[in-house]
Amino acid sequence: MKRIESVNDFVVKFANVNGSGSASANELFAKAILRMGVPVSPRNIFPSNIQGLPTWYEARVCEKGYLGRRGGVDMMVAMNPQTWDADVAEVDPGGYLFYDSTRQLPPSSFREDLHVIGMPLTAICNATYEDARQRQLFKNILYVGALSMLLGMDAQVIETLFSEQYRGKERLLESNVRALNAGREFARDHLDPIGLQVRASKKVGERIFVDGNSAAALGCVYGGATVAAWYPITPSSSVAEAFQKYCSKLRVEPSTGMNKFAIVQAEDEIASIGMVVGAGWNGARAFTATSGPGVSLMTEFIGLAYFAEIPVTIINVQRGGPSTGMPTRTQQADLLSCAYASHGDTKHVLLFPEDPHECFEHAAAALDLADRLQTPVFLMTDLDIGMNQRLCEPLQWDDARQYDRGKVMTAEELEAGKDFGRYKDVDGDGIPWRTLPGTHPTRGSYFTRGTTRDPYARYSERGPDYIYNVQRLLKKFETAATLVPQPVLRKAARKTRLGVIYFGSTSPAMNEALDSLTEVGIHLDALRLRAFPFPESVAQFLAEHESVFVVEQNRDAQMRSLLVNELEVDPSRLVRVLHYDGTPITARFITEAITDHVHAEASTPKRKARSTVQEQAV
Repeated sequence: MKRIESVNDFVVKFANVNGSGSASANELFAKAILRMGVPVSPRNIFPSNIQGLPTWYEARVCEKGYLGRRGGVDMMVAMNPQTWDADVAEVDPGGYLFYDSTRQLPPSSFREDLHVIGMPLTAICNATYEDARQRQLFKNILYVGALSMLLGMDAQVIETLFSEQYRGKERLLESNVRALNAGREFARDHLDPIGLQVRASKKVGERIFVDGNSAAALGCVYGGATVAAWYPITPSSSVAEAFQKYCSKLRVEPSTGMNKFAIVQAEDEIASIGMVVGAGWNGARAFTATSGPGVSLMTEFIGLAYFAEIPVTIINVQRGGPSTGMPTRTQQADLLSCAYASHGDTKHVLLFPEDPHECFEHAAAALDLADRLQTPVFLMTDLDIGMNQRLCEPLQWDDARQYDRGKVMTAEELEAGKDFGRYKDVDGDGIPWRTLPGTHPTRGSYFTRGTTRDPYARYSERGPDYIYNVQRLLKKFETAATLVPQPVLRKAARKTRLGVIYFGSTSPAMNEALDSLTEVGIHLDALRLRAFPFPESVAQFLAEHESVFVVEQNRDAQMRSLLVNELEVDPSRLVRVLHYDGTPITARFITEAITDHVHAEASTPKRKARSTVQEQAV
């Protein structure tokens, strides 16, 4: 029987029970490989309850540096009897199945095309430890030890990680090292070598390992946010928690010990966005972090901030929907609900970071844009970026950078008699001047309202005044297209009539898929979107290609809908590639969907081929 053989290029998936303590052990496994200089991309797939349900941890090892999900599994560490059949079925032929062999299983439980590795983990723990909790926890360390031996990993690297984790707790350090070595010794003495190996490399470089929620929170700190109001919701809660942690280190007055920030856990999402709108109106840089259900509740306040023109930053860590949906699964399905949040004619700025590095950069940029444009700005991440640690470029900040506060009239300008019309466009960019409360004792005040008004903020229901306001807001949206992060173009090696558009967390898998497609002779120009409204370069890209694939993680092709609606492009030229089962999209999925379409289009009439491939991709 053939076996998968590979060095520094494979996928290991752990199937565990939530609440068993496996997460820290699995993370230890991934970090140890990372410390050996080999890029690793882990993803934690967990249920939305406290404990008892299945959980998975997928670690992709890839010396080439691909960080997206590849698709397929080379080794399954099957520790959950409840999901055994599905877990075994997921392994590629010739792969490896590692399991707890304490209880004998019938031959029908296994596949003939897999290499089975049995280790009596429960029996070893029962013979070694008396405490039930210790038996469970050290069972996880035992299998990490065994895997480290089978894969040729450096034990000293793992012991160093233990020493960092348990610094000052020598008793815990010693017991974990003993369990690790016990697993290694068993594998050395009783298990046959396998074809997957880890060899020390130098492919990680200066990159850091961080999750997107932490990076976004730090971006808010460096971007000048002083107020955060939030209500706990998966998967965004750790944004506010990280902001609290960083502010406690970086936003405390050394001489007095006083906090220079305000963080409020509100009674619900409606209260949290209301607090942020109030803080923005007062001149503070403020944000909230939430997910799709929270945005649904916030829409009335978002509409107020849009129409009253108040800076607000909203970090939406997207999850599976609608309604409660899949709280601990990832999607890109809030595009339309955020782009047009609130009733009436509204359009909002959306930013699409691809990794934690851009979460940091875009969080700071969102605060600048909210002030500059005097409007709500959404940072659109998702669970895959937000809660999974990812290799990325180091986070950098220019200390000479000045915050862009936009058009804020000063007391001196008001005293000099400068004309102030709160909703008056004076230079054609659609953005009016504003004043902050208390700027001048007698001048520059205005009534903030959600109802219609004239350019000087005086109540008015006259049609011409309303048209002036909403048309000016459209002009401001056009200005935003020149200020937001611009798209990133990746040209094919040769001229092609085909293009592909993608964004956000789809990026890592897309980068690999583009290489795979090139290898089989399918060449595409690729454009990674980083913001909405779409800059002019997006329309140019669409005009230059006969067919453009739009790759996204939702059912209804929401980015494609935005492109059609905003740029008035012929929908028949935009081919859907959709993935929405809640797991991160894979390079294999993208490659197969695009390959199927290209082959079908080459052999059938274009209209029929296009329809068929869309159905397959869905």
